[in-house]
Amino acid sequence: MTVDRVVVGITGASGIPIAVATVEALAEHCEVITVVTDAARSVMAHERGDREATMKHLEELSAAVYGEDAVHAPIASGSVETDGMVIVPASMNTVAAVATGRSDTLVSRAADVTLKERRKLVVVPRETPLSELHLENLLKLARMDVEVVPPVLGFYFDPDEPEDFVDHVVGKILERFDLDHDRYDAWEPE
Repeated sequence: MTVDRVVVGITGASGIPIAVATVEALAEHCEVITVVTDAARSVMAHERGDREATMKHLEELSAAVYGEDAVHAPIASGSVETDGMVIVPASMNTVAAVATGRSDTLVSRAADVTLKERRKLVVVPRETPLSELHLENLLKLARMDVEVVPPVLGFYFDPDEPEDFVDHVVGKILERFDLDHDRYDAWEPE
């Protein structure tokens, strides 16, 4: 499968390093359009230190970067071709919005467009523990063919440092779009 353009929604859950690494990895394969919510910018300052430098980096990697209120953005319309969208990290607020069709931010509107156009939607939920309501919303998304990719720690690929766990999740995201990667070695039983 050839992937030409993917939308990345970055919300205010913890996991900004995974989001940045996802944009970096996707940019190696295709055009990336990034949406960063206000809450994500706040978390970015905490998790990455220099919010302005991180935003500049995302702008360099992306064809366009929008805020959550940019409802005029082209990706708010199904007439703009994309190969899909990934929301990473996905706050439970965003998961609930997408699961119920609430399109009050550009992230949730772009996800709604992705669903209605039957394009690939990947959600990387960041919350633990999960309440029954969280699980119901994630199940509702899964039943709509949304790929739910929680950033769960794996050890079979022999990680050495925290970045290895980030690479593992990014590799799992790339696999959802059938993109080759070298983020981790596939498990091979002896």
